[in-house]
Amino acid sequence: MVTARGRPGRGDPCQSAGVSAPNTANTTGADHDDHHSQYERRGINVEISVTVNGVTHTNDVEPRTLLVQYIREHVGLTGTNIGCDTSSCGACSIHLDGEAVKSCTLLAVQADGAAITTIEGMASADGTLHPMQQAFMENHGLQCGYCTPGMVMAATSLLKENPNPSEHDVRIGLEGNLCRCTGYHNIVQSVLACANK
Repeated sequence: MVTARGRPGRGDPCQSAGVSAPNTANTTGADHDDHHSQYERRGINVEISVTVNGVTHTNDVEPRTLLVQYIREHVGLTGTNIGCDTSSCGACSIHLDGEAVKSCTLLAVQADGAAITTIEGMASADGTLHPMQQAFMENHGLQCGYCTPGMVMAATSLLKENPNPSEHDVRIGLEGNLCRCTGYHNIVQSVLACANK
């Protein structure tokens, strides 16, 4: 099943960003939580370096910054939408190291060193739409358009795993992405059209 999802196991955000904390040996439970709260209280920022759509960005970020906030506010790419902030809707779906993930479920520091593709990076440099974007346009797979970037990101990941899905496969594969307008029929038709090209 290819639903955009959070990315567990990226490790301690402070450690992955190269920050050494005092006296972290044998920290467990409340001690570990206190370690992170110390950084929050002190206002210590963490430097991260992320490649977004082929361009490397290095920024100091507050440790609690969500990846979706980083993409929108630090990198300046607003095609990745914030829908629910609870990982329910999938509007914030991106590709992280080639895998569809919901960027509201990750901290920016967890993406340190990763390669990210957003909806802005799907089209070619000359403006030619990605085949999935073209299929959504031709099959009217959007209404208000708010869910569309996340749907496109999740759908391309789906076809990467299953190049010839059935209608049922598409519906199951996109169940982690919600359409506020309930335009699911045309979204499914768009994905199937792209698969058949």
